Amino acid sequence: MPPKRVRRAPVRRPVRRSEPPRGTTVRFPVLAVVFVCAACGLVYELELVALASYLIGDSVTQASVVLSVMVFAMGVGSLLAKRLRCRAAVGFGLVEAGLALIGGCSAMVLYAAFAWLGESRYVVVAFSLAIGVLIGAEIPLLMALIQRATGPAGARSGSASRSASRAGGSARSGRQAPLGERDDDAAGTVADLFAADYVGALVGGLAFPFLLLPWLGQLTGALVTGAVNVVAGGGLVLWVFRRDLTARSRALLVAANVSVLAVLATATMLVDDFEAAARRAVYGERVRVAVQTELQEVVVTGGPEGPPDLFLDGRLRVAGQDEYRYHEALVHPAMNGPHARVLIVGGGDGMAAREVLRYPGARAVTVVELDPGVVRLARTDPALAALNAQAFRDPRVRVVHADAFHWLRGATSQVQERYDVVISDLPDPGITPSTKLYSQEFYGLVARVLAPFGRFAVHAGSVADRPRTYWTVDATLRAAGFATRPYSASGRTPGFAAGPDRADRSGATGQGPADWGFLLAVPGGRPPVLGLATDAPRLRSLGEGTLEAAARRAERGRGDELPPSTLVHPRYGG
Repeated sequence: MPPKRVRRAPVRRPVRRSEPPRGTTVRFPVLAVVFVCAACGLVYELELVALASYLIGDSVTQASVVLSVMVFAMGVGSLLAKRLRCRAAVGFGLVEAGLALIGGCSAMVLYAAFAWLGESRYVVVAFSLAIGVLIGAEIPLLMALIQRATGPAGARSGSASRSASRAGGSARSGRQAPLGERDDDAAGTVADLFAADYVGALVGGLAFPFLLLPWLGQLTGALVTGAVNVVAGGGLVLWVFRRDLTARSRALLVAANVSVLAVLATATMLVDDFEAAARRAVYGERVRVAVQTELQEVVVTGGPEGPPDLFLDGRLRVAGQDEYRYHEALVHPAMNGPHARVLIVGGGDGMAAREVLRYPGARAVTVVELDPGVVRLARTDPALAALNAQAFRDPRVRVVHADAFHWLRGATSQVQERYDVVISDLPDPGITPSTKLYSQEFYGLVARVLAPFGRFAVHAGSVADRPRTYWTVDATLRAAGFATRPYSASGRTPGFAAGPDRADRSGATGQGPADWGFLLAVPGGRPPVLGLATDAPRLRSLGEGTLEAAARRAERGRGDELPPSTLVHPRYGG
């Protein structure tokens, strides 16, 4: 009987499948993209803070809202990313495309809501939530990608290991790393990712104020940042992790990235037309000049037949039709006494200087204005120069471009003669950048450069509309050693904007606050007497009788004693 032939089962060779790249070939491009995406994310964040502060006001409140909402949303995004870890590559690609689109267009949509809807607060919160969720999903997805790509000690991917196990093969392409070694590798990966993330945030935070904002502006800067974001995120997934994508996923990501780039490119080309249309929606059809200085947006409106209006960062600072009421009330009561040397804090429009120069006894006028662009426009624009009577061309006027607080700190030891009159022509104290110029410390500096019998006039906001703010200024002046006399001036015309957000711009309906509040202060002693100097020029809105009525009107609103505002405890609201 012939021996039976034993048939051996064919040896099934392990199927070699494509493995994702490993080692430093993955780690370096991932860290580079983390760096870029972190920089872009911080730019989006700063864009929201800056634009919200400009459009809504009170930068402290807006920064607090944006940052707190965004950090909360990042935690939500990290939790949601757990659902995408099984498809980390396509998930990360879509997250970056969405982040680039939302972050890149955020400034434009926010400005559009302000211009045409008149309300931008809810839009700020919505964008903070959306951007925060997407930023929070980035790191978990990248962690999943880089761990799958490198594996512990360079082990094969899970699919290849399972194939070898089914074939009965005992040899592996690499040893199995001990538990401690795998923990060290994961910890190192986390450390590298967060280091790249933090350094990228530093670069983005510095690039925004020093490069993007001055060179490109807020709208174009955000759009360019979005383009960089989508190229970096899409390039990483479509090139480095292309083996993790199915054909359908690859086509989806390519279409998403191309679409986002097309939207951002189209918006960039139309941004100038958009800005012009939005500016007309905000300021009306008669925009004469619109410039972005290093510090703020300056807009002049009005036709050739009427006086101009001057807006600074959306706030109406000079209403040409009735600005004389404000400036006469601010300047002339303070000139009732010695007035040879006058210091004006703010007043870059030149209107306060114009009133001071009407006195023959005014020998020297120093204007301390932070923004050179405002003074330049007030000197060169024909309508503004006519309104301020060419004040900045008068040889008695000296302009200092500096922060008034820091300038006064240095001037206290350098001033040869003290000032007879100091005039504070500043935005309302509720606007955060000016808060320190309404502090007890600032008024203490003023007292050191004021002559013993000098007079100090302060614009303190509306008595009727914001009484708490007004009387806080009064309490702060008295805490600094001044005796004060409150008074107000009426006559604000319809159209005067009390704030930048049109939801609060009561002037649009002509029902806004009908007064400007002022305080006249002298060092110590008894409160000053309201009156006009013997050499006062002829005034259109002010007289002895009107001043007495203005003082009585303001005093009627006095309430309980309020604490003063200091640098470490500011008490003015937005």
